[in-house]
Formats: sequence, C-alpha cells, structure tokens
Amino acid sequence: MQRRDLLLGGLAAASAPWTLAQALEKPKVTIAVGGKNLFYYLPLTIAEQMGYFKAEGLDVNIVDFAGGSRALQAVVGGSADVVSGAFEHTINMHAKGQPMRAFVLQGAAPQIVLGVNPKTMPNFKSVADLKGKKIGVTAPGSSTNVMVNFVLAKAGLKPSDVSIVGVGAANGAVAAMRAGQIDAISNLDPVITLLQRSGDLRIISDTRVLAEAEKVFGGPMPAGCLYAPQPFLDKHPQTAQALVNAMVRANKWIQQAGPGEIIRVVPESYLLGDRAVYIDGFLAAQKALSPDGLFPAKGPQTAFNALASVEPKLPKVDLNAIYTNDLVKKAMARYPKG
Repeated sequence: MQRRDLLLGGLAAASAPWTLAQALEKPKVTIAVGGKNLFYYLPLTIAEQMGYFKAEGLDVNIVDFAGGSRALQAVVGGSADVVSGAFEHTINMHAKGQPMRAFVLQGAAPQIVLGVNPKTMPNFKSVADLKGKKIGVTAPGSSTNVMVNFVLAKAGLKPSDVSIVGVGAANGAVAAMRAGQIDAISNLDPVITLLQRSGDLRIISDTRVLAEAEKVFGGPMPAGCLYAPQPFLDKHPQTAQALVNAMVRANKWIQQAGPGEIIRVVPESYLLGDRAVYIDGFLAAQKALSPDGLFPAKGPQTAFNALASVEPKLPKVDLNAIYTNDLVKKAMARYPKG
C-alpha cells in the first residue's frame, strides 16, 4: 500500500496547478453505475481507487445499481449527474427526445456473455431452444437484456418468446444459475468466469473477444462509457473534461497492469470469494477494454443497427450527437503516457 500512497500523493501534487488553473463548475459529481464490480466498469473503479478523480479536483460519489437501466433512471430522475453505462442507451434516449451524449469510452467490446444452464438445458442445440425459457439479465432493459434480444432476433425469436429475469451482477446471479432458477444467463465477468469454472455455464455467445463481438454485431460495438444529459455537458465543460482526464488515465493504466496489481487496487468484495477466478476474468476482459477512451468511428452506426434489429420502429437519430471524442483527445494530449 505504501507504493500506492506515494503514487496518489504524486498525482495530486502534479495535478494541483491544472485544477487551480481550470476552475470546475461542479466539483461534486454523482455517477450512477449498474454493477460496479464488473470488469465492464473497471476503468471507473480504477479512476476512483487510484485517486485520479481527486487529482483532477473532483469529489466523485459513485452510486451502484442492479443494472444499467436503473442507473440511467437515476440520472433521468435527477439523483445522479452522469451514467457509467452502455453506449446504446444514448441512442434510445435521443429517440425519446431526451438527448444524452457519451464522452469517454470504457469498453471496446460489450464483454457480455450469453450462456445456458447445463442443469436445466442439458440437450441444448441452438438459440431456438431458448423459446419459453427463463433468461437472467443484470436488470430488465439493460445492455445484457439488449444482447439477449439481439441474439434471439438473429434466430427468428421475439423478446416475448422468453421470460426475462433480473438477477443482478454479483453473487445473486451465480446463485440463480446454480439453483436452476433460470435456464440461461446474459451477464459479465467475474460472474461468467465463476460459473464457467464451476461447470454451471455453457457459453453460446462471447463478446469478451473483440473478433467475436464484431462478428455478432457486424462491426465495432462501443460498450461501457460515461454519458450524461447534453445540458450537463453544456453547463459543466471543465467538470466533464476533468472526468475524462481521470478515465483516460485509468484506461491506460489497466492496459499496462498485471493481474496482481488489479487485485491490490480493487475492493475485496469484487473478488466474489475467489481470487483465481477474478484473475482469469481480468485476463479475459482486458483486451475488450478501451486502451484510450476513444469511440470508434463506425461504432455508433453498429450500435444503432443492433438496436434497430430488435426495435423496428426505432426512429433515426443524429449519430454525431450521441457521442464526442473531443474531450478524450484533449486528455490524451495532456496525459500521453497515462
């Protein structure tokens, strides 16, 4: 811990002139997240635990919810400022006339894994076999639910052909599978690796692998990111830039980190009682995390196509209005090495 304390002190000292020179409009920021322990949101935890937010003059309060849709509701309801969640929510919100913009990427691929329960579906042969079954997701309406809908649609099934069950993103999800309460699950690491190692999961689709994610979605599919209502970004540009600075540093640190370093930084509760499983999960997820925070140019169109495939009435939206790379580029210029 001494090394980390020294590092935090150095970060704060090095960043003090920057934070003094750039007055933050809103130093206290509340970020809503759905399943903070997931590798999907690891950059958020690293930015918090390594002191990157504090080094930018921010006092960040992270509120954890059962899934991304709940986190989004917190911002819509005014109890949080920013969402750490799935990119595709920005499309849905624009379609509803509530413009939100993503401004720093955490995940280069969704990292969502869809798998069946070997106990309740020992004879599973294809996605069509899921008709009439119970599928666990982090929370109804979340990105894990979108993944299910997308895979079902490609197999000719409708969302109404299955029963969606919210199981969260931690031990509750693991218990639901092991008890046979659900027939399949759409979730993320470390939940997936834990179930896989204990023989309680047979994987159907794995978007932790960049190549497979692009094959599933037909292109680069941006995943976890920070997004906020457009009025928040307009009113608090320096605050948004400070958030991005911290996240870009976290992204870069993760790419250079080893499993042992990750274990030392994240809270003990993230390990779900098994350090070896957490290490395996990190190694599986590391390449699916964004190396720099930039959104891929073709990503927004891929996300729109994925949503439109399961929501045929989804109206067209201005894809340039749902994200920006401007703040990330400024952060990369300031912190070229992380």
